[in-house]
Amino acid sequence: MTTQRFPLPDVGEGLTEAEIVEWKVAVGDTVAVNQVFVEIESAKSLVELPSPWAGTVTALLAEEGTTVDVGTAIIEITTDAPAGAPSGGSSDAPAAAAEETSGEGSGSVLVGYGTGDGAGGGRRRRRAAAPAAEVEAKRPTSMSGTSTSGAPLDVDAPAPAPAAPAIEKPMASVPAAPGAQSTRVLAKPPVRKLAKDLGVDLASVHPTGPGGIVTREDVVAHHEGAAPKSLATYPDDDRPWLASGTVSQDGRQTRVPVKSVRKRTAEAMVASAFTAPHVTVFQTIDVTKTMKLVARLKEDRDFADVRVTPLLVAAKAMLLAVNRHPQINASWDEGAQEIVYKHYVNLGIAAATPRGLVVPNIKDAHTLDLLGLAKAIATLTSTARAGRTQPADMADGSITITNVGIFGTDTGTPILNPGEAGILAFGAIRKQPWVHRGKIKARWVTQLALSVDHRLVDGELAARYLADVAKVLEDPARGLVWG
Repeated sequence: MTTQRFPLPDVGEGLTEAEIVEWKVAVGDTVAVNQVFVEIESAKSLVELPSPWAGTVTALLAEEGTTVDVGTAIIEITTDAPAGAPSGGSSDAPAAAAEETSGEGSGSVLVGYGTGDGAGGGRRRRRAAAPAAEVEAKRPTSMSGTSTSGAPLDVDAPAPAPAAPAIEKPMASVPAAPGAQSTRVLAKPPVRKLAKDLGVDLASVHPTGPGGIVTREDVVAHHEGAAPKSLATYPDDDRPWLASGTVSQDGRQTRVPVKSVRKRTAEAMVASAFTAPHVTVFQTIDVTKTMKLVARLKEDRDFADVRVTPLLVAAKAMLLAVNRHPQINASWDEGAQEIVYKHYVNLGIAAATPRGLVVPNIKDAHTLDLLGLAKAIATLTSTARAGRTQPADMADGSITITNVGIFGTDTGTPILNPGEAGILAFGAIRKQPWVHRGKIKARWVTQLALSVDHRLVDGELAARYLADVAKVLEDPARGLVWG
C-alpha cells in the first residue's frame, strides 16, 4: 500500500492559486483513475480535477471555500501502486491532471466583458470555526470582579456564540436582562416609562440633558436609530453574489471578498485602461436590411438549429472588415518592443456569467461561414451559461465584440481586452425616424462604438474600420463582394 498526495496543478495560463469549490469524494471513498474528485475555481473558470490514481481517499487536505497555491497537496489517496506512480500508468500526476482538465472547452451570456510551490503551507483560507472540543477547552468558566456600585460580581460566562449566519437582519435595542447591575441612569419617570414601552435600554442611550440626564428626545432618537431601515436591496434575497459576504450589524451592507473572476477582471481592466491609450469612435447606422436578413435566416432550414440574431451579422461584419484592414488585428509587445500582427482572427465575444465577466473567443473565426459562425457563437454561449469557460478558450484573442444592446443600452466606451487592439460595442436596435431616400421613415437604427489602442491604431484606421463594419450592417449583401 502506498500513500499518494495530489498537489494542485496549474490548470492553464500560469495561474498560481485556486479555490476549492466542492469535494466530489469523502474520506473512505474509493476512487478510480480519471474519476473527478474535486471542483476548483481559478481566477478564470471552474475546473473539475480527475484522480490520476485508483485507491481509497484517506484525507482531504483543504476545506471547501479555501484558496490554495499551485503545488499545495489537496488530497491523500492510498493505492496499491508503487510510490509516485499513478495507477493509470503516468508518473506525473499534476501534469496528467492539468492536461486532463485544460483540454475541455467550456463559459457565459452575451453582453459586456468581460494567476508557487506551497506544499504544506502558503494557502489563504477563510477563518473556520474551531472544533467544539477546542472551544470547550478555551471557554472561561467564570469571571469575578466588582460592579461600579461596589457590589461583588460573579457571573458564569456563556459559551461563545456560534458564527453569525451569512445573512442577518438588524434588531432594535432591548432592555437589559432582569437583575443585571449597572450604573444608575438619570431620567425622569415619564422618560423611563417611554423607554420601557419602546423596549429601549436606558443605559445605551446617549444623554443630552443638563447634568447627563436622558431626555424624551434622546429615547425617541435612539429608538428610531436602532429600528430596521428600509433597504434598496435585501440581504435575504437569493443573490449568489452576496452568498460569500459578511453582513454588517445593521444589515445595511454586505462585504464580499474580491476573488476569482471578479478579481481577474478587475486586474485585467485596470492594466488595460492604464497601459493602452484608449480612443473611441462612434457611428449611428440604419440596420433595417440586417433585420430583414435575420428574419429570413430564422426561416431558413439550415439555420433551424441555431439562434440567429443581429449580433451574428455584426460579428461577420467585423471579420470582413479585419480582412480589409489587417493592421487592426495586432497587439503591442512591451517587453520586446514589437508590434505583433496576427494572421488569424480569434473573435472574442464578451460575456456576462453568474461568476463575472469573461471574454472567450472563437478560434480562427475568419475561416467560418455564416452558419459556422452561428454554431460557434451558440457553443460559446451554452458553455458560458454553464460557467465552464476554460482558460484556453480565453487565451490569444484578436479582436472583441460586446453586445451592450441586449439590456437596452444605446452605446458605451468599452475597455480593450488585454492584448488586443480593438473592441466593438454593439448597441440596442430601435425603430427611429430616419431619412431614407429623401423621406422620413421609421427605420431600425443602432449605434456602434469602437475602442482602439492608440499606440497601434491611428484615428484614420479606426474610422475606416468602423465605417466598413457599418457598411455591411447597412447592406449585408456587401459581404458577398468582400467575402
